[in-house]
Amino acid sequence: MARLPRLTLPDYPHHVIQRGNNRQATFVRAADYQRLLDLLDENARLFEVAIHAYVLMNNHFHLLATPQTAEGLPLMMQALGRRYVRYFNDAQGRTGTLWEGRYKSTLIQTDRYLLACMAYIDLNPVRAGMVAQAADYPWSSHGHYIGRGTDKLVTPHALTWTLGNTPFAREAAYAELVQSGVNPVQQLALTAATLRGWAFGEPDFVADLQKRTQRRVSKGQAGRPAAAIKP
Repeated sequence: MARLPRLTLPDYPHHVIQRGNNRQATFVRAADYQRLLDLLDENARLFEVAIHAYVLMNNHFHLLATPQTAEGLPLMMQALGRRYVRYFNDAQGRTGTLWEGRYKSTLIQTDRYLLACMAYIDLNPVRAGMVAQAADYPWSSHGHYIGRGTDKLVTPHALTWTLGNTPFAREAAYAELVQSGVNPVQQLALTAATLRGWAFGEPDFVADLQKRTQRRVSKGQAGRPAAAIKP
């Protein structure tokens, strides 16, 4: 079966996962994490992609990003991946591939799932047992949203302004949202949608999205309308 092209549309937020080959470590030293963040900042600006949230784990990373053009996200990920591999291989005295093939991504329904996706990203280190709380992990955008510091890489999505009328109120509300966790059903559905490349949203959102692209946006039988992904 032919592999579907990625579902990438401008002005929509996308959840992205890039994994290390065979789950091998992609970051060994603090300098490695920082190098990828620096490259991400450079290429996000170059290809006009807004980075709303991120987390770098030891063998993969997650992004929540909105491209301004249809080509912005794939071009950013291509440049990021290639340049980081060169850096990492030189630093570690190794050769060969580092990433597990193509990155995985899904397009997110903003009003319904963007904040949940941010919390999902922030809670990765907690689910992995690396830290007790998201605020304890240094290599994510969580600190930016709870007032621990300013992250130049992060461009907050406009939806985050609905969390409160002041910076303090928004920070407190977001910290509480993450502390409350993500519904396990939503968590599994978001992971599955990202790995399979289907849009993540309510039926009406998915149906409207299908009108904007010839690429199928949800799993469905050939010749029939695509079925909506249910969170």
